[in-house]
Amino acid sequence: MTAGQPHTAEDPIRFVSRLRSGLHTAWLRFTYPFVQLGEGSSIHHSCDISRAHSPHIQIGKRVFFATDVWVNIVLENLESSPKLVVGDGCKIGRRATISARNQIHFEEDVLLAPSVLVMDHNHEYSDVARPIHEQGVTEGGRITIGRNSWLGHGCVIFCGKGELVLGRNCVVGANSVVTKSFPPYSVIAGNPARLIRRFDETSGAWIRQDMVVTS
Repeated sequence: MTAGQPHTAEDPIRFVSRLRSGLHTAWLRFTYPFVQLGEGSSIHHSCDISRAHSPHIQIGKRVFFATDVWVNIVLENLESSPKLVVGDGCKIGRRATISARNQIHFEEDVLLAPSVLVMDHNHEYSDVARPIHEQGVTEGGRITIGRNSWLGHGCVIFCGKGELVLGRNCVVGANSVVTKSFPPYSVIAGNPARLIRRFDETSGAWIRQDMVVTS
C-alpha cells in the first residue's frame, strides 16, 4: 500500500464464506470415510466430492481445494490403494476437474491453476450403435505429478494407457495438452505438449531446448 492511501478493509462477506468452508471441511472430516483428510486442509463448500467416492481419496495436510472443484472416482477396478492421492501442501485451483479410474497421485506442494483437467481414462466410444454415455470408460492408465510442479491455467493432463509421470518441479504452460511423461525440472507447453526448457544444475539456469547444442 502506498504511503498516504487509506487502508481498504476486506469485504466482511468473505469471512462468512471462509467460515462456511471451515464448517464444510469439518463435516467432511467427521462424516466422509476418506482414506485421509489431513490437518490444516480446507475444501471449499462449493466443491463436488461424493461421499461414495471418499473411501478412495487420500488428502494430506495443508491441502487447499478452491471453489467449484469436481473430484470424480470411477468405481471400477477397486483395489486397496486409493485412486486419488493429494500430497501435503497441494493447492487445487478453481474449477479444476480430477477424474481417476486407476490412480492419480499429486506429490507434495503441487499447484493447479484454475480450470485444469487431470484424467487417467477416457469415455469408451468403440460401439457406434450405442450412446457414448452408456459405454462406460476405457481401461486407462496412471498419472503421477512430481512434487513442487505447477500446472498452468486450462491445461489437460491425460493418460489413455500405461503411466504418465511428470518429474518434480515441472511447469506446464496454460492450455497445454500433456499425454506423455516428462523428466524433472521441465517447462512444457503446447498441444501436444513439448519440452521448452530444462533446468541446468551446472549453470543454475533454465535453458531453452532449441539452444541446446548436441555433439
